[in-house]
Parts: sequence; C-alpha cells; structure tokens
Amino acid sequence: MTPEAFAAAGGAVGIAALLGVSDAPNSSAALVSARSGSYPAVAAWSVGWHLVGGLLAGVAVARTIVGMVHVVPGLLAPTLAAASITSVAFTWLTTRRGLPTSASVGLVGGLAGAGFVAGGWEAVDWGGLDGLRLVGVLGVLGGIVLAPVLGGLVAWAFDRIARKISLHMTRASRRPLNAGLWISSAAVGIADGTNDGQKAMGILAVSLSGGGVLASHGAGISWTEKLLSALVLALFTVLGGRRIVRTVSRGLARGGAVDDLAAQSASAGLIFLAAFAGIPLSTSTVVTSAMVGTGVATRRRHVKWAGVIRILVVWAITVPSCALVAGLIMLAWRASVGR
Repeated sequence: MTPEAFAAAGGAVGIAALLGVSDAPNSSAALVSARSGSYPAVAAWSVGWHLVGGLLAGVAVARTIVGMVHVVPGLLAPTLAAASITSVAFTWLTTRRGLPTSASVGLVGGLAGAGFVAGGWEAVDWGGLDGLRLVGVLGVLGGIVLAPVLGGLVAWAFDRIARKISLHMTRASRRPLNAGLWISSAAVGIADGTNDGQKAMGILAVSLSGGGVLASHGAGISWTEKLLSALVLALFTVLGGRRIVRTVSRGLARGGAVDDLAAQSASAGLIFLAAFAGIPLSTSTVVTSAMVGTGVATRRRHVKWAGVIRILVVWAITVPSCALVAGLIMLAWRASVGR
C-alpha cells in the first residue's frame, strides 16, 4: 500500500469516527431532552442501533461520494486523503466547541477542492439534477440544504398533529410516548448508520483497492471494511458526542415528549429516504432543523435563536473552508512529489 493510499484509508476511518462524534449523537438528543433515561443507557442504545444500520448499509451513498471526483488512478488516493483529512480536522475543531457540524458537508467541500486541484474543473462531477435525482457536488449540496428545510417543515406538521391528538389523551395513555421516543431514537440511529456509514466505507474500499468505482450491488466493499466503519462510527457516538447531544437537546428549543417524538420521527424518515436515493445527507442538519421546527410549532419564543444562528453560520462556512484547505493540501502534495 502506498503512503497516499494509507493516508486515504486512515482518513476514511477518521471520517467514521468524526461522523460518530458530530452526526450520530443527534439520535440521542430527544431521549436526553425528554429525560427518558440516563446518559449511559441512552448512549448504549445509540451505539447498538448505529452498528445495526452500518452493517445493513447499501452502497448508493458510497457510490455518490466516490463518484464526485474523476482523476487518474495515481492521483485518486491523495485526493481522497486530502478531502478526508480536511473534513476530519474541521469537524474536530468545531465539535470541540459543541457545534453539531457535519463531517459529511466538510467531506463534500474537501472532495471538490482537492479534485479541482488534482485534475481541473472536469475532474469534479459538479452535477445538479439528473431527471429527478440529485447528483454530483451541487446535487449533494442541494440535498443537504433542502433536507433541513424539509426536516423543519415535516417536524412542524408532525408536532401540530401529535399535539392535537395528545390533548384528548389521559395521563396514563401518554405513557407510551416514552416507548415511542426510544423507538424513534433507534430509527434515527439505524438511518444514520446506513447513510453516514457508507461515506467512510466507500472511501476506505476505494483507497484499499486502488479502483475508483463501486458496483451497484456492493462489490468492492468487503465485510471487513463494512464492519470496521460501522464499529468506529458506533463507538465514537459515546466517546465524543456528549457536547453535541447537550447542544441539540437543550440549546435550540424547549419542548416536551410530544415535540421530541415528532422531531425524531421526521428525521428518521428523511434520512432513510436519502440513504435509499443515494443522497449523503447530514444527520446534524436534519435533526437540528427538526428540533427547531417543533419549537416553532409550539411557540416561537421557545426557540433559542442565538444558538440556531450560531450553527447556521458554521454550516455556511464549512464547504468553502474545507474546499480551500483540501485544495491547499493537494497543491502541497503535488509540489512535494513533482506532479
């Protein structure tokens, strides 16, 4: 294995770890917000379902990620390494401050910047719409931008309906809400495992094989690579995600069990659909917007807008920042090896 391929494979594992820290903990946010269990119990629940999701993951998202850049084989590994390392570094810095930044968004920006330096404008699949399907960098970014809007709107609608139903429920009949929260949290965990897990799997498989294409039936991703990515993603939800859980569960909106259930249900549905369609969504953006949507559905003053604006600013600078840094890393590598 070349040093560049080793760096790309290491970057893929780092992506899985940072997705575990930054995106995956959002599945625990509703349980923590509703005080439905101790943090260790909630964390263990999250780990188990993220692992299940990772192992059940397909390859549609992995193919989308890997297919964003088209460079000669000798430049593929350093391109993937530059993008992965940049995403890991940026996400680590922001999550250290408790911001639910997405390594997925950073990876898209990193691939665009590194791919452009590696092979020029044509080396990057800028994409857009292919019929009704979002493809390429612009398509993925469009999905990432659209998903929070849909997440907020769907969660708002769910919350309005759920609140009307709950008005006619007795105190005893509301107890199943707690079970519903655990089930919806599991659904978000599985959905996130299937979507986020594929991003690391795709880069890892291509880095180790030296190829640039993943077959639609999953050839090229071994069970070892799938298990490694799923395990790292799942375990890092516990090792580093507590600050993110605190931000999403208590720093964006004040609500109750009904609101949390609506937010988690809306998030799980959207993330599952995206994984099926091959759109690498950010769980952070979907869950965060869903929590805000339920806050708006009750009372707008319950939304902590300062925290929302702070997160939006970080999301806005993620892609250009990662594109620039990954491009500079690729320039430095090409200068060092004379390519």
